[in-house]
Amino acid sequence: MKAAIVFFSAFAAMVQPAQATPAPIAASDSIATSGRNTGRVTGLKLPRFVSLKSETARMRVGPSTDYAVRFVYMVTGLPLELIEEWGNWRLVRDQDGASGWMHAALLSGQRTATVAPWLKQGANLQRSPAQGADITALLQPGVLVKIRDCSGSWCSVALQRPRLSGYVAQAKLWGVYPREVIE
Repeated sequence: MKAAIVFFSAFAAMVQPAQATPAPIAASDSIATSGRNTGRVTGLKLPRFVSLKSETARMRVGPSTDYAVRFVYMVTGLPLELIEEWGNWRLVRDQDGASGWMHAALLSGQRTATVAPWLKQGANLQRSPAQGADITALLQPGVLVKIRDCSGSWCSVALQRPRLSGYVAQAKLWGVYPREVIE
């Protein structure tokens, strides 16, 4: 199930340039942040993961409401990778690799993740952070979880519906970096 489709704008080709243009973005899997490792507005680490604060959020082609809408996201808490800052706008990328600009007010620092969409078998939700621990549930790819903390190899997570909690191998989540520690 794809969390992020809803509307494609027929006017994407008719984008007018903004008065100020953000730094160019390298076309690669890893979008460059112009040699910086902190945001030009907040001073926070780049890239970093954030989540959607709003139930409906528009991803735009550029950093202004003058730009066309690329996607409309309708999943509160969806994790996004924040890769650049420009005024009140943030360049983000979703789990499918789609990138675009969102207003900062739509984003939250609350950490969430989805079970990695590239997994065929999903991920085990376990009672403790160890190989061979009792399995509470099998989480299908794309399931949204709230991150409580991560040790660098395991994340303590919670699901809202049904109310479950436990541990998932960090490598099986999209929304946390490999070996990232979250307290």
